[in-house]
Amino acid sequence: MTATVRVSAPAKINLHLEVLGLRADGFHELAMVMQSIDLADELSCINTADGSLHLTCDCDDLSCGRDNLIVRAAELLRQRSGFGELGARLHLSKRIPIGAGLAGGSSDGAAALVALNTLWGLGHSQAELECMAADLGSDMPFCIAGGSQLCFGRGETLEPLVAGCHRFGVVLVKDPLVSVSTPWAYGECRRLRGATYLDDESAFEDRRQALRQAPWLQPHDDLRTPPLRNDLQEVVAPQTPAVPIALQLLADLPGQLRVAMSGSGPSCFALFPDRSAADLALEQHRDQFHDAGLEAWSCSFLGHGAKLAA
Repeated sequence: MTATVRVSAPAKINLHLEVLGLRADGFHELAMVMQSIDLADELSCINTADGSLHLTCDCDDLSCGRDNLIVRAAELLRQRSGFGELGARLHLSKRIPIGAGLAGGSSDGAAALVALNTLWGLGHSQAELECMAADLGSDMPFCIAGGSQLCFGRGETLEPLVAGCHRFGVVLVKDPLVSVSTPWAYGECRRLRGATYLDDESAFEDRRQALRQAPWLQPHDDLRTPPLRNDLQEVVAPQTPAVPIALQLLADLPGQLRVAMSGSGPSCFALFPDRSAADLALEQHRDQFHDAGLEAWSCSFLGHGAKLAA
């Protein structure tokens, strides 16, 4: 097969990120609501059938070596197939900022699984791809499934939200000169909040159930604005000046409903009633973000994750 396969790799934001405690494996136990948005990278793949995997990218700041999740995903998929001769040339068109708390790298890795599963004709189901994705990164199963999901465990255990949250618009901002290490953010969370962590599975499940039953996640309350929670925000913001600056500028936007940091940051976002309201707010205040050194986008909620491009 020589045809090019293209896959869209959407970013995500966290509508809820609750750090419950530590797991036996040393990772943090989380209770989250993650939401795909239409800020997306695009991965294109061409079959080579010579056993080589070669990645290029239009972003010079991104490694294209074996540390890249795209390459790691391709190697894992090929290994699981049993066909060592499978190869591909891959090119990533990058739009999601790096180190931003938006799961850009995870989404790119998820896109590689989706693209190469199609390119190589392997026939894996979405559930099988999600299982492979979990071996590569905590956010990657969500990036396969996408949409609106409850995410538990390390983030890899998904429960789809039937009603979803597809009506809101988003203004998203990030300082391009600032990145936050996710391991550092969780380490700071443990240092500063560890004394309040829950410490057993029963307590974890109580918090999961409370989130499942939250009024704003119920189908009959689909017009309710998500209250937004991010436990990492309170530990990252004091040490990352770009975060409180971004949050204040977003809070000052007329018509915004809620503001929060996404993931481990430093990206921050404001919710609006719809995309047109987000577009208008960004258009009228883009200069203020620019003057503060922030890149800004207006986005919509998506109902899917990594997806073959039409």
